[in-house]
Amino acid sequence: MSDLKLPTRSEDFSEWYNQLVIRAELADYAPVRGCMIVRPYGWAMWENIQQALDKRFKATGHVNAAFPLLIPRSFIEKEKSHVEGFSPELAVVTIGGGKELEEPLIVRPTSETIIGHAYAKWIQSYRDLPILINQWGSVVRWELRTKLFLRTLEFFWQEGHTAHATSEEAEIETRQMLDVYTDFAVNEAAIPVIPGRKSAAERFAGAQETYSIEAMMGDGKALQSGTSHNLGQNFARAFDIQYLDKDGALQYCWTTSWGLSTRFIGAIIMVHGDDQGLIMPPKLAPLHAVMVPIFKSDEEKARVMEVGMKLRDELIAANIRTKIDEREGMTPGFKFNDWELRGVPLRIEIGPKDVAKGTVVLARRDKPGKEGKSFVPQTGLAEVVNTTLADIQKSLYERALAFREKNTHTPQNYEQFREAVETGFALSFWCGDGKCEGKIKEETRATVRNIPLAQSGGQGQCIHCGQPAKEQAIFGRAY
Repeated sequence: MSDLKLPTRSEDFSEWYNQLVIRAELADYAPVRGCMIVRPYGWAMWENIQQALDKRFKATGHVNAAFPLLIPRSFIEKEKSHVEGFSPELAVVTIGGGKELEEPLIVRPTSETIIGHAYAKWIQSYRDLPILINQWGSVVRWELRTKLFLRTLEFFWQEGHTAHATSEEAEIETRQMLDVYTDFAVNEAAIPVIPGRKSAAERFAGAQETYSIEAMMGDGKALQSGTSHNLGQNFARAFDIQYLDKDGALQYCWTTSWGLSTRFIGAIIMVHGDDQGLIMPPKLAPLHAVMVPIFKSDEEKARVMEVGMKLRDELIAANIRTKIDEREGMTPGFKFNDWELRGVPLRIEIGPKDVAKGTVVLARRDKPGKEGKSFVPQTGLAEVVNTTLADIQKSLYERALAFREKNTHTPQNYEQFREAVETGFALSFWCGDGKCEGKIKEETRATVRNIPLAQSGGQGQCIHCGQPAKEQAIFGRAY
């Protein structure tokens, strides 16, 4: 790791982010432009995200499966709005085994089509419904402007795909999975999110309705952090997904899809990080605690390491992800800065005096300097660490929520609206007209992030055109 300081977030947020991802060893650039290599530290974080989501999916009755990476082009073309939405982003394979293919293959940008094809074979009767399947994998979308984790040609995600007998069941499923994402974001990632409905212009290609969770980043911009789509019968009709109902009549299914990707790692970085580097929410952190031994002689080292190893084993036995930094040729100060950059929630310092006193120093990553340091007994350390981690998790959420509330405005006129979206969110009445939405985007570079499910009630005037409006929308500039 370089000794050079990161740019501060206030002077260049984008460059702070770019350098931090590389220097904290979360990811690296791949030889193919726009692709990324996820390094072990970043992958450990993704594994924790996977586990947190997977247990939620299974608790709601979903099962995992795997579908092919390659999709016949004719499948993509079956659903008109779907192909229109994705055609600029498709990667197409035309040669295989040294020969030109009879039909070009698409490297999956998403799997609605191939899964729709399978569901059409698997579903015969109402007894076969619902089908509740999730897939973990990667997809390819040929993005022009890329940024590690936030927008890459290939990215990792989960995509859920379900089929139902009725419209009502499909809508319940769509909203249920939005709630799952909200619960995950709040309780695992310590990120406050706004669940809501997307505008028609922002809907997923081919969806009847799209819902999202939107989060505010540390620079005031929005990040769409998870989406859930009610596909209606669009894909069922395109792929002939039908079932015999209880009366023996043939009916089209109602389908949904929903996804959350490695872009969420970018959200965690930008919501919680500071000028020193990452701050990991404990529940998703690859490491909960790092122990830094401090000594000046071999004799001191032997005594410190003996106690350090014993404490490490006790912490691991208590399900606290713990590591001792045994790297040689590096000062304790260098190690402190390195682990601060990597965002480990707790640092445990132990030296000869601590060994003699039966104590250690606990340093919280979320509280800099002396404010975050405390001397605690070695006896019962695991209990203190667990309590401290829970407090860090809570304080990170509260800090992020306070930041979002401070930077979310309810402008009274369009001039105030323009000022609000320069630095954060505007919560404003909107008439729902796509032309009005387009003009706002053109004039301010802000988009409708979503129409929050939680509405204050009442009516107002559209912030742009002044026409009567029944709903408020969150507007912001987005990644």
